[in-house]
Amino acid sequence: MKLPNGERAVVDGKKLQDYCLNPEHRRGCHKARVFKSSLGITLEHVQDLQRALRAAAVNNDAMPEEHDEYGRRYVVDFSITGPSGQAVVRSSWIVRRGEDFPRLTSCYVL
Repeated sequence: MKLPNGERAVVDGKKLQDYCLNPEHRRGCHKARVFKSSLGITLEHVQDLQRALRAAAVNNDAMPEEHDEYGRRYVVDFSITGPSGQAVVRSSWIVRRGEDFPRLTSCYVL
């Protein structure tokens, strides 16, 4: 199955910049280190990662996860090639109650 309305997926560049790729973030620093060591993806590659996530939201299969009071959650895994390597990234999404499009909640290298 695909993400519902994946072509309208919201991938907040600020979330990537301030969390997933931020080596100074208290919780995101570990993700940032792995993105850098395995793929060579750093803060300067935010737009590249954003594009890859949007493409995965449209093209890759989604695995439905829990449905809670906030909405329906999904996981989408995809291959990405960075400046220094290739890896599989897991992206997490939510379609909030009352909305019909997915929003990125997190991503990390598997």
